[in-house]
Amino acid sequence: MNVAVPLIGLDWGTSSLRAYLYDVDGNVVATRQHAWGIRHLPEGSFSAALRAITTGWPPCTILAAGMVGSRQGWHEVPYVKVPADVTTIAKGMVRNDACARHDMWIAPGLLQDSPANVMRGEETQIIGALSQQPEHRANVRFVLPGTHSKWATVSDGRIAAFDTIMTGEIYALLMKHSILGASVSVEEPQPVPNEAFLRGLHSAKESAAEGAFSRLFSSRALMLSNQLAVDDVPEFLSGLLIGEEFRIALVRDGGDNSVPLCLIGDLSLCHRYAIAATYFGYAPPTIIGDAAAQGLWQLAATAGLLAQATTYDFLGLDA
Repeated sequence: MNVAVPLIGLDWGTSSLRAYLYDVDGNVVATRQHAWGIRHLPEGSFSAALRAITTGWPPCTILAAGMVGSRQGWHEVPYVKVPADVTTIAKGMVRNDACARHDMWIAPGLLQDSPANVMRGEETQIIGALSQQPEHRANVRFVLPGTHSKWATVSDGRIAAFDTIMTGEIYALLMKHSILGASVSVEEPQPVPNEAFLRGLHSAKESAAEGAFSRLFSSRALMLSNQLAVDDVPEFLSGLLIGEEFRIALVRDGGDNSVPLCLIGDLSLCHRYAIAATYFGYAPPTIIGDAAAQGLWQLAATAGLLAQATTYDFLGLDA
């Protein structure tokens, strides 16, 4: 079966590379993924990674988003300042002339002046999520959990402001390089949060103005006094740190938890954040597992990159 394919989308981050091949209606007809983030490239660097992950695919237009456009990436693309919508971001895209086989473009990240903050890749996921959930365009807060969690406020379809909280990185540092994880054999939280996770949420909530960092050492004190099992320390710390994100959000918003939340990312991690959201009095949030592919398509369409399509034999594609 022949399929007209106008675009390859790349979600190219620090630790992984995902490639999407689209048909003319924006449907993803094939997907590939490899651990070729910008810090783990194969021999031959960016060109080799791109060539390998698109082997057998037609030489059509490529749009990439994420850390590939950073200072450490293939081609640095200047940030676009908030507030920004899909049109503003599309106008900030830059052509990567170092790519010989494809007409390749790289999307910009977003810059916030005060407080100083940046993002690369999350803005594309937010654009994709807004296309899937247009009812959120008026007023919503997108939460993207991860190594550096993002809380982005969207108003009238524009990303108006955002915060970054280094929850995942702090958790990893505590478990691997601090006394809190010294006696713990399990370094990652369990797939399903348990009572210790809820206990951590409660501790963060009760910390009030002191903040969760004043309660970090509690995990060791509770363990040494036999009030917390050794294997429950990761769960307690997970709840404490995730709870701190919500405590900060409520302080920032003057205690107002009426703004609807939408979670984007790994479903198991989003499940933890959904539990935390209801614990802190928010309505159950919408969860979107992956919005990057749709965001790349929306940016390409807005920028007018979909004018040409290459006919390709779908039987030769690997999904």
